[in-house]
Amino acid sequence: VQLQASGGGLVQPGGSLRLSCAVSGFTLDRPAIGWFREAPGKEREAVACLSTNNDIWYYPDFVKGRFTISSDKSKNSVYLQMDNLRPEDTAVYYCAADLGHSSSYYLCHSRPSEWGHGTLVTVSS
Repeated sequence: VQLQASGGGLVQPGGSLRLSCAVSGFTLDRPAIGWFREAPGKEREAVACLSTNNDIWYYPDFVKGRFTISSDKSKNSVYLQMDNLRPEDTAVYYCAADLGHSSSYYLCHSRPSEWGHGTLVTVSS
């Protein structure tokens, strides 16, 4: 099982960025998959989760209306569109999945079983 995140970089406040996560070793037809982030000095937190079997998503309040998670099953990939970025969104972003659960809400409130390497997002002027 592999999850490979990409797309991080430097963006100005108010800007947008799209992260990609290419997965291998499983297909996006059952497990929950999502994005988490870890900022310096802070605990890792969930920012968006998706149930791949029914496309039900979950977002914490602090990203609602700004972040959008989506998937492309033909490419076995998951994306995170981030708009109206703020300096406090600066963090290392991780793609993660739980092969034993399909609930997006559960994934965002638990520790996933599978993790990819992170990609750094820096929001700064």
